[in-house]
Amino acid sequence: MAVSESEKSSKHERKISTLSLYSPKLSIYLLAICVILLIILQIQSLHTPPPSISWNFMHQCQKAMNSSTTTLNGCSRELKSMAWKLRNTITFLPLKDLRYSSTAQQGHTWFMSSMYDTHEEGEVQYQKFPSEASKGRILCLKGNDTHDGSWNSYALAWPETLPENATLMKGLTFVSYNHYNYDNIWHGLSAMVPFVAWHIKNQCAMPRRWILYHWGELRTKMGPWLTTLMEATYGQTLNVENFDGIKDENYQILTCFEEAVVMRHNEGGMSREKRMEVYDLLRCKARVYCNVSLEGRIAEVNEKGVPVIGMTMFMRTGARSFKNNTALIGIFNKVCRKVETCRLLVAYSNNLTFCEQVKLMSSTDILVSPHGAQLTNMFFMDRNSSVMEFFPKGWLNLAGVGQYVYHWIASWSGMIHRGAWRDPKGDHCPYPDEDRRCMAIYKGGKIGYNESFFSEWAENVLNEVKIRKAEEIASKKNTSRISNACGCT
Repeated sequence: MAVSESEKSSKHERKISTLSLYSPKLSIYLLAICVILLIILQIQSLHTPPPSISWNFMHQCQKAMNSSTTTLNGCSRELKSMAWKLRNTITFLPLKDLRYSSTAQQGHTWFMSSMYDTHEEGEVQYQKFPSEASKGRILCLKGNDTHDGSWNSYALAWPETLPENATLMKGLTFVSYNHYNYDNIWHGLSAMVPFVAWHIKNQCAMPRRWILYHWGELRTKMGPWLTTLMEATYGQTLNVENFDGIKDENYQILTCFEEAVVMRHNEGGMSREKRMEVYDLLRCKARVYCNVSLEGRIAEVNEKGVPVIGMTMFMRTGARSFKNNTALIGIFNKVCRKVETCRLLVAYSNNLTFCEQVKLMSSTDILVSPHGAQLTNMFFMDRNSSVMEFFPKGWLNLAGVGQYVYHWIASWSGMIHRGAWRDPKGDHCPYPDEDRRCMAIYKGGKIGYNESFFSEWAENVLNEVKIRKAEEIASKKNTSRISNACGCT
């Protein structure tokens, strides 16, 4: 039977109507697709590299559903259901990943092992939440165990669908992973330097709180030296989080952060120029905090206008101290007296406050000290100041790359490392010289002296410093006032 033109037109209109955006059936299809994709994305997100473009399915689904006024109530119910499903698909993984227990030192992969860092050439390596790399999700942490990092865990969640019973902390949070500790001033400083670099690069952004981890274990404080340095740098009291808050059903703290920056590679990846920028700021901020002049050593001259040269012997007690302090001081004092403007100071690192150490280093052109954490203070000196380092027997062959850390920090902070003397004499080791067991004997050994070598070495360094300072004062070049970043001049 023939079909009239009017009947064909009516069927065509009905067909178009079934595909209208106002169709409840189409809205349900859209919701179902969104829910499935969101669940798959949440499950896989912690195990796949982040895409280059950030997107939020929640907002896209909301936009699609808003186009249909007839299904508003249904959309609201579906959104609530979707949010519930997203909360319950958030996967928490251990901060301390035991899969990497045999390779922990290679890339520091214990901490948040499934995550990828953002790294521009020469800049600090970091993770930022939320960001395009995190697809707009924020960081959540669970647990405050101080003895086993595998009991503490992390996850990512969208701000609209946080885990149940989670506490959202406002403001910027700095999360630090340190594979050493926060008490030793060198190891602690290495963990803080990347945060200062990020602080400078991001318009001097200020953290509201710090979270400290050591192998995934929570730490609730830094050593006093490091605490004071960070307070001086950021101009505010240090707030170290201890997660004293609401616990979940397993009595674990569950906290999410509005904004978080995570560092887990210490200074790795940073260029020398970037490190120098950081140490310039640290030096400047510490001097301001301790009321030390920013004019630097160029301002100190004698009555003839000749620059004064400060030589400081920074001594230790106990391990890696000198065997005969009196003889050693006599050697350097004799050399110093040969130069009219040389002034020798002797100090012990264990009985000085933070600001006393800053003031001492600010008056030092030549630092004479055994290998040890006290040498970290060298960056408080003016740029181009000199460092002379001393080792006990056995360190060269057995101590590994760690023996060069103060050579590195000298380079990174703009100092000149004038070499090291290694004592050929020391306690007897019953094993062959190359046996690693000998390091247990040599590690805390005492350091002797060689009068002729020390005298010649000190004279050469002193003469070089004398020439350099004369050139600086002639050109009126100030090597201390380098940084003006983040309000320090």
